[in-house]
Amino acid sequence: MRRPFRAQTVQKEGPRSNRDIRVPMVQLIDAEGQNLGQTPTQDALAMAEEAGLDLVEIVPTANPPVCKILDLGKLKYEGQKKAAEQRRRQKIVEVKEIKMRPNIDDHDYDTKMKAVRRFFDEGDKVKVTLRFRGREMAHQELGMQLLNRVREETADISKVEAEPKLEGRQMMMVLAPRA
Repeated sequence: MRRPFRAQTVQKEGPRSNRDIRVPMVQLIDAEGQNLGQTPTQDALAMAEEAGLDLVEIVPTANPPVCKILDLGKLKYEGQKKAAEQRRRQKIVEVKEIKMRPNIDDHDYDTKMKAVRRFFDEGDKVKVTLRFRGREMAHQELGMQLLNRVREETADISKVEAEPKLEGRQMMMVLAPRA
């Protein structure tokens, strides 16, 4: 069956193996890991078939390419296992937001700080947002003092990733947990 005009060729995933290896000579490593030196590709394929295994291109950039006799299914399975393990271990860092007002009460402030510490323990970043309403904009220094207080209280467990800055009626600062 012919491929339709200008259709994309199908790219196989993983290393080339068996009949896909189209070079005349390969550097061959057998199933036990012994280097057999340069071997014609046809002879290497015959040896792989005789062992009931596959001829797999390990280092395609070498001259001649390095091929090994091994079980391709097992190689792909182990690769999938490694990838799954890496995905499982990977921690996605989220940015949690804590919203405050410049004239926040002490108890409310303590509750917010407990949440900030919990977020750091979970390994997340924290964005502290201070919202100004009405005439509070005239006292931005109060907001700056509050953000500096947050910074000082969390200095031992966090580092400042984004310095406090005013955007419209909000003042923001981003803190990241210390590694």
